[in-house]
Amino acid sequence: MDFSNIDWADIGQATIDTLTMTGVSLVFTVLLGLPLGVLLFLTARGQLLEQRGIYAVLSLIVNVLRSLPFIILLIVMIPVTLVLVGTSLGVEGTIPPLVVGTTPFFARLVENVLREVDRGVIEACKAMGAKTHQIVISALLPEALPGLLAAATVTTIALVSYAAMSGVVGGGGLGDLALRYGYQRFQTDVMIVTVFILVVLVQLLQYAGDWLVRRFTRR
Repeated sequence: MDFSNIDWADIGQATIDTLTMTGVSLVFTVLLGLPLGVLLFLTARGQLLEQRGIYAVLSLIVNVLRSLPFIILLIVMIPVTLVLVGTSLGVEGTIPPLVVGTTPFFARLVENVLREVDRGVIEACKAMGAKTHQIVISALLPEALPGLLAAATVTTIALVSYAAMSGVVGGGGLGDLALRYGYQRFQTDVMIVTVFILVVLVQLLQYAGDWLVRRFTRR
């Protein structure tokens, strides 16, 4: 396999674009998904703010968004993306559907992580007269931090996959490069390099996430 004809500047820029899409989308996903996941947990049956109606509505919205294949979400969201960022192409045009696609996923992971927190921690806080927001901020989230970091790691890797998939509709990054050169122009060498970079990127993200989980896990 001859890699001498590869434009490494394009590869580098595509890698930067993929990292940008992943990083920016992750920030918004956490900012939106963490409160949504906490709300799902709090309003569930038997929890601090039990509201079955609210939980049912939120759960339905989350399930509907999670059930949509990302490639379809990319297309469906084009009008909304145009309103939000003025384009449906490139890095900017990919971020809104990435956030919408991964926020419900992350929110459900957050809910499941919070369910694993020892119920005795919540009961102890209630016995001391702590209010709901105090329990969440001072007890629930700190206790669940390793699990939340693991959830963020899984979400980040999903974002890398989605960002690559966005190349199908001109989303930029490694996926776009692999499609335009590796597939449409039959440049197998470009395809191999982009796949290799994606694999390495996922491995590094998983390693970093696992390290953070171990770092914040209470012995």
